[in-house]
Amino acid sequence: MAENIDEISINYEEDGVLIVKELDKVVLSKGAWSTIIFRYQQWDTKLNEYGPDRYTIRRYRKLKGVYQAQGKFNISSKEQAQKIIDALQGWIS
Repeated sequence: MAENIDEISINYEEDGVLIVKELDKVVLSKGAWSTIIFRYQQWDTKLNEYGPDRYTIRRYRKLKGVYQAQGKFNISSKEQAQKIIDALQGWIS
Protein backbone atom coordinates (compact mmCIF):
# COMPACT_ATOMS: atom_id res chain seq x y z
CA MET A 1 0.00 0.00 0.00
CA ALA A 2 1.18 3.50 -0.83
CA GLU A 3 1.67 6.19 1.79
CA ASN A 4 2.13 8.92 -0.83
CA ILE A 5 -0.24 9.53 -3.75
CA ASP A 6 2.68 9.66 -6.19
CA GLU A 7 3.58 6.05 -5.25
CA ILE A 8 0.22 4.67 -6.42
CA SER A 9 0.48 2.56 -9.58
CA ILE A 10 -1.73 0.10 -11.41
CA ASN A 11 1.20 -1.92 -12.78
CA TYR A 12 0.41 -5.58 -12.18
CA GLU A 13 2.84 -8.43 -12.65
CA GLU A 14 2.05 -12.15 -12.66
CA ASP A 15 4.58 -14.94 -13.11
CA GLY A 16 7.22 -12.45 -14.23
CA VAL A 17 4.97 -10.89 -16.91
CA LEU A 18 3.74 -7.30 -16.61
CA ILE A 19 0.03 -7.95 -17.21
CA VAL A 20 -1.11 -4.34 -16.68
CA LYS A 21 1.39 -1.72 -17.85
CA GLU A 22 0.76 1.81 -16.62
CA LEU A 23 1.64 4.34 -19.33
CA ASP A 24 0.65 7.58 -17.61
CA LYS A 25 -1.41 8.99 -14.78
CA VAL A 26 -2.93 12.30 -13.76
CA VAL A 27 -3.92 13.04 -10.17
CA LEU A 28 -7.33 14.71 -10.40
CA SER A 29 -7.72 15.38 -6.66
CA LYS A 30 -5.61 14.94 -3.54
CA GLY A 31 -6.54 14.54 0.08
CA ALA A 32 -8.17 11.94 2.29
CA TRP A 33 -10.13 10.96 -0.83
CA SER A 34 -8.04 11.10 -3.99
CA THR A 35 -8.90 10.49 -7.63
CA ILE A 36 -6.45 9.41 -10.32
CA ILE A 37 -6.98 8.72 -14.02
CA PHE A 38 -4.59 6.19 -15.56
CA ARG A 39 -3.67 5.30 -19.14
CA TYR A 40 -2.57 1.68 -19.44
CA GLN A 41 -2.21 -1.37 -21.66
CA GLN A 42 -3.04 -4.97 -20.90
CA TRP A 43 -0.98 -7.98 -21.98
CA ASP A 44 -2.74 -10.15 -24.56
CA THR A 45 -1.52 -13.72 -24.11
CA LYS A 46 -3.05 -14.83 -27.42
CA LEU A 47 -1.17 -12.21 -29.43
CA ASN A 48 1.86 -12.17 -27.13
CA GLU A 49 1.81 -8.35 -27.07
CA TYR A 50 0.13 -5.43 -25.35
CA GLY A 51 -3.33 -4.41 -26.50
CA PRO A 52 -4.62 -0.92 -27.25
CA ASP A 53 -4.55 1.92 -24.75
CA ARG A 54 -7.19 1.79 -22.05
CA TYR A 55 -8.15 4.21 -19.31
CA THR A 56 -9.38 3.90 -15.75
CA ILE A 57 -10.48 6.37 -13.11
CA ARG A 58 -9.76 5.22 -9.56
CA ARG A 59 -10.70 6.57 -6.15
CA TYR A 60 -8.47 6.05 -3.14
CA ARG A 61 -9.07 6.72 0.54
CA LYS A 62 -6.25 7.35 2.95
CA LEU A 63 -6.78 5.35 6.13
CA LYS A 64 -4.19 4.86 8.86
CA GLY A 65 -1.55 6.52 6.69
CA VAL A 66 -1.96 4.43 3.54
CA TYR A 67 -4.08 4.77 0.40
CA GLN A 68 -6.61 2.02 -0.24
CA ALA A 69 -8.59 1.56 -3.45
CA GLN A 70 -12.28 2.35 -2.95
CA GLY A 71 -13.73 2.34 -6.45
CA LYS A 72 -12.93 2.33 -10.14
CA PHE A 73 -14.46 3.01 -13.53
CA ASN A 74 -12.82 1.42 -16.57
CA ILE A 75 -13.01 3.19 -19.93
CA SER A 76 -12.63 0.38 -22.42
CA SER A 77 -11.85 2.21 -25.66
CA LYS A 78 -10.77 5.47 -27.24
CA GLU A 79 -14.31 5.81 -28.60
CA GLN A 80 -15.84 5.61 -25.13
CA ALA A 81 -13.22 8.07 -23.82
CA GLN A 82 -14.14 10.52 -26.61
CA LYS A 83 -17.84 10.26 -25.74
CA ILE A 84 -17.04 11.12 -22.12
CA ILE A 85 -14.91 14.08 -23.26
CA ASP A 86 -17.68 15.31 -25.58
CA ALA A 87 -20.32 15.07 -22.85
CA LEU A 88 -18.17 16.93 -20.32
CA GLN A 89 -17.25 19.64 -22.83
CA GLY A 90 -20.93 20.12 -23.63
CA TRP A 91 -21.79 20.52 -19.95
CA ILE A 92 -18.96 22.89 -18.99
CA SER A 93 -18.76 25.05 -22.12
